[in-house]
Amino acid sequence: MKPGSTTLVLLSLDEREALAKLLPVLPLDRFDRVLAVDGGSTDGSLELYQVHGIPYVIQPVRGRGNAFRLAAQVVETERVVFLSSDGNEDPRDLEHMLSYLDEGYDLVIAGRFLRRGAGSDDSDDPLRLRKLGNILYSAIVRLVWHSGVWDSINGYRAFRVEAMRRMHLDAPLHEIELQSTIRAAKLGMRIKEFPTRELPRLGGTRKSSAGTFILGWRIGAFLVREIVLGRRFAAG
Repeated sequence: MKPGSTTLVLLSLDEREALAKLLPVLPLDRFDRVLAVDGGSTDGSLELYQVHGIPYVIQPVRGRGNAFRLAAQVVETERVVFLSSDGNEDPRDLEHMLSYLDEGYDLVIAGRFLRRGAGSDDSDDPLRLRKLGNILYSAIVRLVWHSGVWDSINGYRAFRVEAMRRMHLDAPLHEIELQSTIRAAKLGMRIKEFPTRELPRLGGTRKSSAGTFILGWRIGAFLVREIVLGRRFAAG
């Protein structure tokens, strides 16, 4: 792997409407490689990737965590940045991701909560249950593993690939973000969180697996699992 080389991984499942607006504004030339990991879109997303000259791989099993782990297996660069294709994640923050990776951080997280300048899109969560749950879970992660992270669950993040592989991640769905935050802390890795402002979707709707109650229950279960595992991964 070329030192300092980075792959931008686009995560998608039937997001053509958002991708049509997002792809033209992405700074693709800032990355050595661009790759889409797709859950098997049938809405024209794959054809849109072809138009833009972006290679893609189809996940054999759907799920955000499965997409993360597949990317870690196939990328050929030293670092990887994950970007959702729904438009929630601000493309301008990609420069921050690259800058912090250049500084040697193993895990870089764009945080939506409690930091000055941060903000979350709560348009489909009027009671703020998802936001409050995220803050609570992140507080537990900070308390138990001293992660220093205020938003342990946001998927807008970057890794050194070798560090990501050392985490031995196995979460299949959205719990992958929490699990990677915890395991990075367990392993004593360098973690950097910076404030981001989550944007409204550019199209489509939130996937059922990311629903407030389903997501809260699954993430809570994985949090308990990591506590039970204790410091098992502290040795790498």
